[in-house]
Amino acid sequence: MKRLGYSDRFMLIGIYTFLILLSFTCLYPFWNGLVVSFNEGLDTAKGGVTFWPRAFTTANYEVVFSDKNLANAFFISVSRTIVGTVSAVFATAMVAYGLTKPYLMGRKFYMLFFIFTMYFGGGLVPSFLLVKSLGLMNNFLVFIIPSLISVWNMIVFRTFFRSLPAGLEESAQIDGCGNWGTFFRIVLPLSGPIVATLGLFTAVAHWNDWFMPTIYIFKEELMPVQTVLRRILNANLISEQMAGFDSRTAEMMAKRSLTSKALINATIMVVTLPIVAVYPFVQKYFVKGVMVGSLKE
Repeated sequence: MKRLGYSDRFMLIGIYTFLILLSFTCLYPFWNGLVVSFNEGLDTAKGGVTFWPRAFTTANYEVVFSDKNLANAFFISVSRTIVGTVSAVFATAMVAYGLTKPYLMGRKFYMLFFIFTMYFGGGLVPSFLLVKSLGLMNNFLVFIIPSLISVWNMIVFRTFFRSLPAGLEESAQIDGCGNWGTFFRIVLPLSGPIVATLGLFTAVAHWNDWFMPTIYIFKEELMPVQTVLRRILNANLISEQMAGFDSRTAEMMAKRSLTSKALINATIMVVTLPIVAVYPFVQKYFVKGVMVGSLKE
């Protein structure tokens, strides 16, 4: 094995040092938030809590999980993410599969129509009026229906489907499969990497969305956890913070001398860790799945 010269060693040391510092700047805010969430609120207010909890406590998480508003909001976010991801991936894949067929009448028109919507939108007010006219205000379906089709994801799906050997579909049709049978028995099982990748992107978008509920949802029982978290983060005083909880939780906060900063970090951990935990299971599909969208047809 050829030994590296001094210049190459110096370059490697510089690269690894830069990557370590970059990783630290990305990971430390998350770690510090985790530390603060497990530290006593009044002790955190004194400062100096950096890498380890100085006064360990689980009171912050007890308050988060005991508040019925946050528990219900967490359920709404999980339900929305699961239902929205499955339905969006399924609907987008079907549209993309149909657009791969050369015998589809008006295929070019449909493709241009979809691409047009990527660059031009009606705006917030027309979207609001449309959602209201469809009766989706204060309705769980407002999380699902408007985001069923993603044009970018559809193009990626279409590119992947076109890369599959045509002989597979021809063999399926000879065996008696129609379009539905070919799609479900041949195409989808071979599309694991792209389904996992785009499914994760869709799930993250649903999980992180807080803006849509502030416009279309006015019922507390339909608020996702991100919107509730935003309200907590916008609280400027502890009294305002406590006013957003039910009386039982507010009393618990007063007795344990909890601070809004500690509670905010605990809430951030609660809503962040579930979606972060999904990444390791689909990471192996990223390279193959994401690269499909970069291939020219």
